[in-house]
Amino acid sequence: MTKPPSLDDYRVPYFSDKRAAKFSLDALDPSAKPFSTGTKEGDRDRLSVVSERIDVQQERLHAQRYERVLLVLQGMDTSGKDGTIRGVFHEVDPLGLRIVPFRAPNAIEAAHDFLWRVHRQVPAAGELTIFNRSHYEDVLVPRVMGQIDATEWERRYRQIREFEAMLTETGTTIIKCLLHISKDEQKGRIQARIDDPTKHWKFDLSDLEARKSWGAYQAAYRDALAATSTEYAPWYVIPANSKSHRNVMVAELLLRVLEGLKLEFPPAKEELKGVQVD
Repeated sequence: MTKPPSLDDYRVPYFSDKRAAKFSLDALDPSAKPFSTGTKEGDRDRLSVVSERIDVQQERLHAQRYERVLLVLQGMDTSGKDGTIRGVFHEVDPLGLRIVPFRAPNAIEAAHDFLWRVHRQVPAAGELTIFNRSHYEDVLVPRVMGQIDATEWERRYRQIREFEAMLTETGTTIIKCLLHISKDEQKGRIQARIDDPTKHWKFDLSDLEARKSWGAYQAAYRDALAATSTEYAPWYVIPANSKSHRNVMVAELLLRVLEGLKLEFPPAKEELKGVQVD
Protein backbone atom coordinates (compact mmCIF):
# COMPACT_ATOMS: atom_id res chain seq x y z
CA MET A 1 0.00 0.00 0.00
CA THR A 2 1.40 3.40 -1.02
CA LYS A 3 2.04 5.76 1.87
CA PRO A 4 0.17 9.07 1.42
CA PRO A 5 2.40 12.13 1.13
CA SER A 6 3.20 14.05 4.28
CA LEU A 7 4.28 17.67 4.61
CA ASP A 8 7.11 16.44 6.79
CA ASP A 9 8.51 14.50 3.83
CA TYR A 10 9.48 17.92 2.47
CA ARG A 11 10.95 19.31 5.67
CA VAL A 12 14.69 19.90 5.54
CA PRO A 13 16.54 17.86 8.22
CA TYR A 14 17.25 19.87 11.32
CA PHE A 15 20.65 21.50 11.60
CA SER A 16 21.43 19.28 14.58
CA ASP A 17 20.58 16.09 12.62
CA LYS A 18 23.44 14.23 10.96
CA ARG A 19 21.24 13.91 7.85
CA ALA A 20 21.50 17.68 7.31
CA ALA A 21 25.03 17.23 5.97
CA LYS A 22 23.63 14.98 3.22
CA PHE A 23 20.72 17.24 2.30
CA SER A 24 20.49 17.90 -1.45
CA LEU A 25 18.03 19.99 -3.42
CA ASP A 26 18.80 17.84 -6.46
CA ALA A 27 17.06 14.93 -4.75
CA LEU A 28 13.75 16.83 -4.71
CA ASP A 29 11.81 17.06 -7.97
CA PRO A 30 10.47 20.59 -8.55
CA SER A 31 7.85 19.10 -10.90
CA ALA A 32 6.42 16.81 -8.22
CA LYS A 33 2.80 17.43 -7.19
CA PRO A 34 2.31 15.35 -4.04
CA PHE A 35 -0.52 17.49 -2.69
CA SER A 36 -2.32 18.17 -5.96
CA THR A 37 -5.89 17.00 -6.52
CA GLY A 38 -4.89 16.01 -10.04
CA THR A 39 -6.26 19.00 -11.93
CA LYS A 40 -5.75 22.76 -11.81
CA GLU A 41 -9.46 23.24 -11.24
CA GLY A 42 -9.43 20.80 -8.37
CA ASP A 43 -6.38 22.49 -6.88
CA ARG A 44 -8.09 25.88 -7.05
CA ASP A 45 -11.18 24.47 -5.34
CA ARG A 46 -9.05 22.88 -2.63
CA LEU A 47 -7.10 26.11 -2.18
CA SER A 48 -10.32 28.06 -1.72
CA VAL A 49 -11.44 25.71 1.06
CA VAL A 50 -8.07 25.83 2.83
CA SER A 51 -7.82 29.61 2.42
CA GLU A 52 -11.21 30.06 4.11
CA ARG A 53 -10.00 27.94 7.03
CA ILE A 54 -6.83 30.05 7.22
CA ASP A 55 -9.07 33.13 7.40
CA VAL A 56 -10.85 31.69 10.45
CA GLN A 57 -7.53 31.05 12.18
CA GLN A 58 -6.11 34.44 11.22
CA GLU A 59 -9.16 36.22 12.63
CA ARG A 60 -8.61 34.45 15.95
CA LEU A 61 -4.91 35.32 15.85
CA HIS A 62 -5.71 38.98 15.27
CA ALA A 63 -8.45 39.11 17.91
CA GLN A 64 -6.29 37.39 20.50
CA ARG A 65 -3.32 39.74 19.95
CA TYR A 66 -0.92 37.36 21.66
CA GLU A 67 0.68 34.94 19.21
CA ARG A 68 2.78 36.08 16.23
CA VAL A 69 3.24 34.17 12.97
CA LEU A 70 5.94 34.70 10.35
CA LEU A 71 5.82 33.04 6.93
CA VAL A 72 9.09 33.27 4.98
CA LEU A 73 8.98 32.78 1.21
CA GLN A 74 12.29 32.32 -0.61
CA GLY A 75 13.09 31.14 -4.11
CA MET A 76 14.84 31.89 -7.34
CA ASP A 77 13.48 34.62 -9.62
CA THR A 78 10.05 33.62 -11.01
CA SER A 79 9.56 30.88 -8.41
CA GLY A 80 6.21 32.46 -7.54
CA LYS A 81 6.53 34.35 -4.28
CA ASP A 82 4.02 37.02 -5.36
CA GLY A 83 1.70 34.43 -6.88
CA THR A 84 1.80 32.35 -3.71
CA ILE A 85 0.77 35.35 -1.62
CA ARG A 86 -2.11 36.19 -3.98
CA GLY A 87 -3.27 32.58 -4.14
CA VAL A 88 -2.97 31.47 -0.53
CA PHE A 89 -4.43 34.62 1.00
CA HIS A 90 -7.16 35.48 -1.49
CA GLU A 91 -9.88 34.47 1.01
CA VAL A 92 -8.13 36.01 4.02
CA ASP A 93 -9.16 39.31 5.60
CA PRO A 94 -6.20 41.71 5.23
CA LEU A 95 -6.81 42.97 8.76
CA GLY A 96 -3.91 41.63 10.81
CA LEU A 97 -2.06 40.49 7.68
CA ARG A 98 1.15 42.25 6.60
CA ILE A 99 3.42 41.63 3.61
CA VAL A 100 7.05 42.75 3.66
CA PRO A 101 9.11 42.62 0.43
CA PHE A 102 12.89 42.65 0.84
CA ARG A 103 15.01 44.11 -1.93
CA ALA A 104 18.68 45.07 -2.05
CA PRO A 105 19.59 47.05 1.11
CA ASN A 106 19.50 50.82 0.75
CA ALA A 107 22.35 53.01 2.04
CA ILE A 108 20.92 53.30 5.55
CA GLU A 109 20.21 49.58 5.82
CA ALA A 110 23.64 48.67 4.49
CA ALA A 111 25.24 50.82 7.17
CA HIS A 112 23.81 48.52 9.87
CA ASP A 113 24.21 44.81 10.58
CA PHE A 114 22.35 42.62 8.09
CA LEU A 115 19.56 41.71 10.55
CA TRP A 116 18.77 45.31 11.52
CA ARG A 117 16.25 45.93 8.77
CA VAL A 118 14.68 42.51 9.31
CA HIS A 119 14.09 42.80 13.05
CA ARG A 120 12.11 46.00 12.46
CA GLN A 121 9.64 44.06 10.26
CA VAL A 122 8.91 40.94 12.33
CA PRO A 123 5.25 40.41 13.28
CA ALA A 124 3.70 42.20 16.20
CA ALA A 125 1.29 40.46 18.57
CA GLY A 126 -1.74 39.30 16.61
CA GLU A 127 -0.07 39.68 13.20
CA LEU A 128 0.55 37.19 10.45
CA THR A 129 3.48 38.61 8.48
CA ILE A 130 4.74 37.31 5.14
CA PHE A 131 8.33 37.96 4.12
CA ASN A 132 8.66 38.09 0.31
CA ARG A 133 12.38 37.27 0.34
CA SER A 134 13.99 37.77 3.70
CA HIS A 135 17.15 37.86 5.80
CA TYR A 136 18.27 34.82 3.81
CA GLU A 137 19.12 37.09 0.91
CA ASP A 138 22.19 38.07 2.95
CA VAL A 139 23.62 34.55 2.89
CA LEU A 140 22.71 33.96 -0.75
CA VAL A 141 23.43 36.98 -2.96
CA PRO A 142 26.66 38.16 -1.24
CA ARG A 143 27.99 34.60 -1.26
CA VAL A 144 27.32 34.05 -4.96
CA MET A 145 28.72 37.49 -5.83
CA GLY A 146 31.87 36.80 -3.81
CA GLN A 147 31.25 39.60 -1.32
CA ILE A 148 31.55 37.31 1.73
CA ASP A 149 33.71 34.27 2.37
CA ALA A 150 32.92 30.94 4.05
CA THR A 151 33.88 32.26 7.47
CA GLU A 152 31.38 35.10 7.14
CA TRP A 153 28.48 33.09 5.76
CA GLU A 154 28.95 30.45 8.48
CA ARG A 155 28.90 33.28 11.05
CA ARG A 156 25.68 34.59 9.52
CA TYR A 157 24.09 31.12 9.63
CA ARG A 158 24.76 31.05 13.37
CA GLN A 159 23.41 34.58 13.83
CA ILE A 160 20.25 33.67 11.91
CA ARG A 161 19.69 30.60 14.08
CA GLU A 162 20.11 32.70 17.21
CA PHE A 163 17.87 35.48 15.84
CA GLU A 164 15.10 33.03 14.99
CA ALA A 165 15.49 31.32 18.38
CA MET A 166 14.97 34.68 20.06
CA LEU A 167 11.84 35.32 17.99
CA THR A 168 10.32 31.93 18.82
CA GLU A 169 11.17 32.27 22.51
CA THR A 170 9.24 35.55 22.58
CA GLY A 171 6.09 34.21 20.90
CA THR A 172 6.70 34.07 17.14
CA THR A 173 5.95 30.93 15.16
CA ILE A 174 8.15 30.72 12.05
CA ILE A 175 7.38 28.82 8.83
CA LYS A 176 10.02 28.92 6.08
CA CYS A 177 9.28 27.80 2.51
CA LEU A 178 11.69 27.45 -0.40
CA LEU A 179 9.72 27.60 -3.65
CA HIS A 180 11.71 25.07 -5.66
CA ILE A 181 11.58 25.42 -9.46
CA SER A 182 13.72 23.94 -12.22
CA LYS A 183 16.04 25.89 -14.47
CA ASP A 184 13.91 25.00 -17.51
CA GLU A 185 10.74 26.23 -15.79
CA GLN A 186 12.46 29.47 -14.90
CA LYS A 187 13.52 29.92 -18.52
CA GLY A 188 9.91 29.74 -19.68
CA ARG A 189 8.68 32.16 -17.02
CA ILE A 190 11.40 34.73 -17.73
CA GLN A 191 10.71 34.52 -21.47
CA ALA A 192 7.00 35.05 -20.80
CA ARG A 193 7.83 38.26 -18.94
CA ILE A 194 9.98 39.47 -21.83
CA ASP A 195 7.35 38.62 -24.44
CA ASP A 196 4.42 40.23 -22.61
CA PRO A 197 4.69 44.06 -22.36
CA THR A 198 2.32 44.04 -19.37
CA LYS A 199 4.88 41.96 -17.46
CA HIS A 200 7.97 44.02 -18.28
CA TRP A 201 7.71 45.71 -14.88
CA LYS A 202 8.49 42.33 -13.31
CA PHE A 203 11.67 41.88 -15.34
CA ASP A 204 15.16 43.25 -14.79
CA LEU A 205 18.27 42.50 -16.82
CA SER A 206 19.95 41.44 -13.58
CA ASP A 207 17.61 38.42 -13.63
CA LEU A 208 19.54 37.10 -16.61
CA GLU A 209 22.84 37.63 -14.81
CA ALA A 210 21.58 35.75 -11.76
CA ARG A 211 20.43 32.92 -14.04
CA LYS A 212 24.02 32.48 -15.25
CA SER A 213 24.91 31.62 -11.65
CA TRP A 214 22.14 29.03 -11.27
CA GLY A 215 24.47 26.33 -9.95
CA ALA A 216 26.08 28.66 -7.44
CA TYR A 217 22.68 29.78 -6.15
CA GLN A 218 21.49 26.18 -5.81
CA ALA A 219 24.59 25.40 -3.74
CA ALA A 220 24.06 28.50 -1.61
CA TYR A 221 20.42 27.57 -0.99
CA ARG A 222 21.33 23.99 -0.12
CA ASP A 223 23.91 25.08 2.44
CA ALA A 224 21.72 27.81 3.93
CA LEU A 225 18.73 25.51 4.37
CA ALA A 226 20.83 22.74 5.91
CA ALA A 227 22.48 25.19 8.31
CA THR A 228 19.31 26.98 9.45
CA SER A 229 16.52 24.38 9.51
CA THR A 230 15.78 23.93 13.21
CA GLU A 231 13.04 22.45 15.38
CA TYR A 232 11.83 25.96 16.18
CA ALA A 233 12.14 27.33 12.60
CA PRO A 234 12.11 24.49 10.06
CA TRP A 235 12.53 24.82 6.31
CA TYR A 236 10.16 23.15 3.85
CA VAL A 237 10.95 22.64 0.17
CA ILE A 238 7.85 23.31 -1.96
CA PRO A 239 7.91 21.77 -5.47
CA ALA A 240 6.85 24.85 -7.45
CA ASN A 241 6.92 24.08 -11.17
CA SER A 242 3.14 23.74 -10.86
CA LYS A 243 1.70 27.02 -9.61
CA SER A 244 -1.58 25.49 -8.47
CA HIS A 245 0.21 22.73 -6.54
CA ARG A 246 2.64 25.22 -5.00
CA ASN A 247 -0.22 27.30 -3.62
CA VAL A 248 -2.08 24.30 -2.22
CA MET A 249 1.01 22.95 -0.47
CA VAL A 250 1.95 26.26 1.15
CA ALA A 251 -1.66 26.77 2.24
CA GLU A 252 -1.88 23.27 3.74
CA LEU A 253 1.36 23.83 5.63
CA LEU A 254 0.27 27.21 6.97
CA LEU A 255 -3.13 25.86 8.02
CA ARG A 256 -1.51 22.96 9.87
CA VAL A 257 0.70 25.36 11.81
CA LEU A 258 -2.14 27.78 12.63
CA GLU A 259 -4.48 25.02 13.79
CA GLY A 260 -1.63 23.62 15.90
CA LEU A 261 -1.55 26.89 17.85
CA LYS A 262 -5.06 26.13 19.21
CA LEU A 263 -6.12 29.73 18.69
CA GLU A 264 -9.30 30.93 20.38
CA PHE A 265 -11.18 34.21 20.52
CA PRO A 266 -10.58 36.26 23.70
CA PRO A 267 -12.90 35.49 26.64
CA ALA A 268 -16.25 37.24 26.65
CA LYS A 269 -16.34 40.49 28.65
CA GLU A 270 -18.43 40.10 31.77
CA GLU A 271 -19.31 43.80 31.74
CA LEU A 272 -21.17 43.30 28.44
CA LYS A 273 -23.40 40.53 29.77
CA GLY A 274 -27.00 41.61 29.45
CA VAL A 275 -26.15 44.96 27.85
CA GLN A 276 -28.90 46.14 25.48
CA VAL A 277 -28.43 48.76 22.80
CA ASP A 278 -31.10 51.49 22.82
